[in-house]
Amino acid sequence: MSVPVLFFSYFALASIVISLIVITRKNYIHAVLWTLLLFVHISGIYLFLNAEFFAMIQMIVYAGAILVMLIFVIMLLNVKHEDHLSDVSSLSIPKAFLVFCVLGVLAIVLQTSYLNTTGKFSIDLVNKVSDAKLLGQIFYSEANLPLIIMGVVLFVPMIAAIVLAGKRSDE
Repeated sequence: MSVPVLFFSYFALASIVISLIVITRKNYIHAVLWTLLLFVHISGIYLFLNAEFFAMIQMIVYAGAILVMLIFVIMLLNVKHEDHLSDVSSLSIPKAFLVFCVLGVLAIVLQTSYLNTTGKFSIDLVNKVSDAKLLGQIFYSEANLPLIIMGVVLFVPMIAAIVLAGKRSDE
């Protein structure tokens, strides 16, 4: 087994194990900290797939902004760990087995349906052009209108939050 395959296998297996650790934590702050480690491993997977831009976005957006927001929500709501969440019932093992079966069938269906599909970009073009440059070309040529619509959809709630915050401070 080559070194890149070994590292990729480590990141993939560690991501699965850490995901299970995240959902079994009683303390929500500990779950968020384990989620940070999960995002670092997912970023490592992106790096091995030569998607440097996505690895960077994973670290900045998810590990930076989203996790900070989650910690603020947990601290503001003063959420304590829930004892009833840690109870393992007799139905949890069949439910887990059912979830793994459904995910296995989904993986098989997706693998067989996309096995012989080809994209419009050749391997040589993908290797020549950097990940960020290729995304920029797609965003500003083919996906121009959806990018503008997404910007407006994200801009409207921001303005609404500013207006609502301004009304509260006036009162």
